Amino acid sequence: MRRSRLVVFLTSTLLALTAALTGATAAQGAESAATSYAALGDSYSSGVGAGSYISSSGDCKRSTAAYPYLWAAANSPASFNFVACSGARTDDVLAGQLGALSSSTGLVSISIGGNDAGFADVMTTCVVSSDSGCLDRINTARAYVNNTLPGKLNNVYTAIRNRAPSAHVVVLGYPRFYKLGTTCLGLSETKRSAINQASDLMNSVIAQRAAAYGFTFGDVRTTFTGHELCSGSAWLHSVNWLNIGESYHPTANGQSGGYLPVFRNAA
Repeated sequence: MRRSRLVVFLTSTLLALTAALTGATAAQGAESAATSYAALGDSYSSGVGAGSYISSSGDCKRSTAAYPYLWAAANSPASFNFVACSGARTDDVLAGQLGALSSSTGLVSISIGGNDAGFADVMTTCVVSSDSGCLDRINTARAYVNNTLPGKLNNVYTAIRNRAPSAHVVVLGYPRFYKLGTTCLGLSETKRSAINQASDLMNSVIAQRAAAYGFTFGDVRTTFTGHELCSGSAWLHSVNWLNIGESYHPTANGQSGGYLPVFRNAA
């Protein structure tokens, strides 16, 4: 009789624990589904280069193939404010994107800083000039990233925290652009190496500032490894003079295979 009562007691206890854990999991799932999500930032978040642009987004070129849209489609957040915009700089986020945030915002994503550092001009200069001209332009950009960009990022991150105090904020970085040590038409190995090093510096500065605010940094260099330009399986557009704005931006595969997994894991 005592053994029987013990078995019944243990069984009922396990059932109660299972029910409690199941309930907690269901509650967590419901909480995740109820999250209000806002996607801020520049062209790497809007989806330039991925095609399938939302007509109402105009020159911002927000794409249904961009990682924020893909994540929202898969997770059905309570609300989805997609305001990332091609060409955006830190001041543009402050002036035009913060309206997407509120005290009820639960999740924020952002990529920003590349345009502040003159990314497009760096790439154009390196395409049309000598190695020395390219390196000079990169060194100017590196000085900006070291000396000026941290304060610009502080302004944005402070504003995000003030507008969305309870939000989990994921800051996405930028990929390395070139696979080195391979035969590749176009830029010299010297230029490609310097561009990659500048991208690493950018990511380092962004990650440091994000950490200072308790934000999560999403490093996409890991997922883009093997898919850089000159890899033979690139997830980035090379220079395209017919559609210059898409040059050096992720393809649809770069958004779904490069950015989305990093954001999904960080979110």
